[in-house]
Amino acid sequence: MVPGAKPLQEYANLYVCARNPMMYVRSSQHLDLCVLRISTPALNLPGVVIADGNAASGWTAFEPSPSGLGRIDKETVFAERWTDPNPVTYWENKRVKCAEVLVPDRLDPKFIFGAYVSCQEAADKLGQIAPGLEITIDAHLFFR
Repeated sequence: MVPGAKPLQEYANLYVCARNPMMYVRSSQHLDLCVLRISTPALNLPGVVIADGNAASGWTAFEPSPSGLGRIDKETVFAERWTDPNPVTYWENKRVKCAEVLVPDRLDPKFIFGAYVSCQEAADKLGQIAPGLEITIDAHLFFR
């Protein structure tokens, strides 16, 4: 549950930084993945909540958007790596790296203005599914 709101599964979950532990786990599926680019006015939709880490973690704090953006640890969220020799720090970095914007119910497609993919083959596949969508190749985002 998002405190004072809905169950987590009733939100569209948007990572603040897509290059995160979940993307790393899924990196072998890069040909079938894209990262949608969402315009910032989505932050002002009614009921949007900011999670300062992985929303499923019991250690994550939630705050209404856009003020909740101030809770985001930008240094950790946008860090190149989240690893650390101290296991407690490692797990905290991993949680924070997955900070999220939670949009109630669904995100209207009008807020999608582009997508990132890992390579030309993925770009060609996405171009067939979403003609006219601006597609940018960024192998680094997909751990390639």
